[in-house]
Amino acid sequence: MEKNRRIVLARRPVGAPVASDMRLEEVALPAIGDGQLLLKTLFLSLDPYMRGRMSEDRSYSPPIALGDPIVGRTISRVAESRNRDYAVGDVVMANSGWQTHFVSDGTALRKLDMQHPSLALGVLGSAGFAAYIGLLEIGKPKPGETVAVAAATGGVGATVVQLARLRGAHTIAIAGGADKVAYARDVLRADVALDHRAPDFAAQLKAAAPNGIDVYFENVGGDVLHAVVPLLNDRARIPICGVIAWYNLTEAPAGPDFSPSLVRTILRRRALMEGFVVSDWLHKQEQFFADMTKWIDDGAIVYREHVVDGFENAPAAFIGLLDGKNFGKVVVKVAD
Repeated sequence: MEKNRRIVLARRPVGAPVASDMRLEEVALPAIGDGQLLLKTLFLSLDPYMRGRMSEDRSYSPPIALGDPIVGRTISRVAESRNRDYAVGDVVMANSGWQTHFVSDGTALRKLDMQHPSLALGVLGSAGFAAYIGLLEIGKPKPGETVAVAAATGGVGATVVQLARLRGAHTIAIAGGADKVAYARDVLRADVALDHRAPDFAAQLKAAAPNGIDVYFENVGGDVLHAVVPLLNDRARIPICGVIAWYNLTEAPAGPDFSPSLVRTILRRRALMEGFVVSDWLHKQEQFFADMTKWIDDGAIVYREHVVDGFENAPAAFIGLLDGKNFGKVVVKVAD
């Protein structure tokens, strides 16, 4: 008899998550009632924000309870239905979390009709939407301005680079490793691509932005942010999508306190630094989907997926994601 396999939070990570913080378990498939449907997961999205939900710290969403499945978006197929709006075989985007099956009442689902449904977790999903909102609604680059993008080959950053180029900006893609730098330069067509691991990265960034930086799309924090701040122009905009370099901190980083320099620069440059979460921008979702679909169809936006095969490999893939081992948007293929 088929079981529901799920990966639950076994304990709260201290610092970087390890495999024993997560537990794979099997439970019986639940029966569905009137108005409900049983979803079978095809693809699971892995995203850095999940690390924050594993902690008890106050955030924009409640923490995952110990023993509950780890949160996450999925592409799922309707396996059983007692809901008149959904038929067996329909493919939907859902918030099923890290489990192979999920019972839904039909709310918060989106029917999908596309050749590659996993794209609804990446360039046509929350990753692409974060790039679209962060850059176009908060960053608002103008033609000729300089836009720097951290984690520029990830699920969000790669789209930001291309949107900035479409807006006529001078784009500086920041990534980690020679292969990612080459991809940002040759495939994403950034004007400049830099390796943040280079010992002279800060000097390279300064040389690449002789007129300063007008928009910095923040995904990383850490040394990349430290190198960007002295280069910010007056009225610079800094959309904050994530700070992956700091997600696993248990205490303040070693070395001088960077916060006085940061705040002083924000004041002197009259810069805007704004954090955002895509759930606050759902009124823009249909416009995003229409725009992004057209850009993909026209070849103006390209995408790359990092596909991990096998549900049981999700924890290792997530740990690798936080360590920058992915290349593109990370999805786990759970079933055909």
